[in-house]
Amino acid sequence: MHAVRYGIPLALVVAGVVVSATAGGVGLAAGALFFSAGTAVLLLNVLYRIGVEGDKERDTEQSARDFFDEHGHWPDEPPSAARGRPRG
Repeated sequence: MHAVRYGIPLALVVAGVVVSATAGGVGLAAGALFFSAGTAVLLLNVLYRIGVEGDKERDTEQSARDFFDEHGHWPDEPPSAARGRPRG
């Protein structure tokens, strides 16, 4: 997975550097396009990972709420802590 996530952007950036270094004026523009494509792919991967983390946090919070609805106390507190608190 890391090869896809980081290998493809790295290959594009390396290709951009090689094309820029070996070709003339048109090669410089083509190298810049490769470099830009590599950084764009890397940024999309980073943004996707951030979005997935948010989903995991929401799922964890929802399971804690379901536990509270079923048992009357939060999963990280002992059952005796819920006795002094009114439900509802």
